[in-house]
Amino acid sequence: MLAFANAKINLGLSVTEKRPDGYHNIETVFYPLKLYDVVEITDAEETSCVVAEGTIPGNAEDNICLKAFNALQKDFGLPAQQITLLKNIPVGAGLGGGSADAAFLVKLVNDKFKLGLSDAQMEDYVRPLGADCAFFIRNKPVFAYGKGDQFEVIDLDLSAYFIVLVKPDIHVSTADAYSGIKPAVAGTSLKDLIHLPLEDCKLAIKNDFEASVFAKYPEIEAVKSSLYHEGAIFAAMSGSGSSVFGIFAAEVKLPELEKRNRVFYNG
Repeated sequence: MLAFANAKINLGLSVTEKRPDGYHNIETVFYPLKLYDVVEITDAEETSCVVAEGTIPGNAEDNICLKAFNALQKDFGLPAQQITLLKNIPVGAGLGGGSADAAFLVKLVNDKFKLGLSDAQMEDYVRPLGADCAFFIRNKPVFAYGKGDQFEVIDLDLSAYFIVLVKPDIHVSTADAYSGIKPAVAGTSLKDLIHLPLEDCKLAIKNDFEASVFAKYPEIEAVKSSLYHEGAIFAAMSGSGSSVFGIFAAEVKLPELEKRNRVFYNG
């Protein structure tokens, strides 16, 4: 059995305060993106996770999908499975690729073994693995708050637009991104700002990580500027970086950006 695990983008991101547990409270909007990894599970002699295409940093035994399966295996006595990943979503890009893989793995296991888990139960399994993991269970646009793992479904449809994602050859660690942040509560919540006309979002909606990330990696800021130069209605860094997306009124091709970056067209 296999599934296509999609990425997400952040439409705005405000870091509002540091929590006693060391995490930060944020406000953001998660929006599903048409960019996919492939997750497959097959019966095996022993459980393992194989990356058949692409690369994932770190040790295989620490893979987030393996952690998700082990939690289900412990509770339900499941037989061994080989988890195979075909990676297409860039790593370290603020797109939630690993979180998506884990969430879709849980949905696959739930279907294959007829566990009968509800969406809420599956969210509980993946929530400890990463703040945005639970989003990918229902996979609908949400206003996210708390650590980024509490959601309110919102009415947001960008299907009439053409989205371009640009990934420079830069990895931005989440820890580095947060090190340059000074938490502050915004005057107007992103929950309200997201309903502005898209043309007004350029000035009203911000990603708090951009200031410190752009200062360290001006190449990422240059990508955002290029997207606006090419006619984007709205452009922003996704999550803590390093990818930048642009929302266009019509289909575009950006050959100049393709020369030094990976460019994904998500019409």
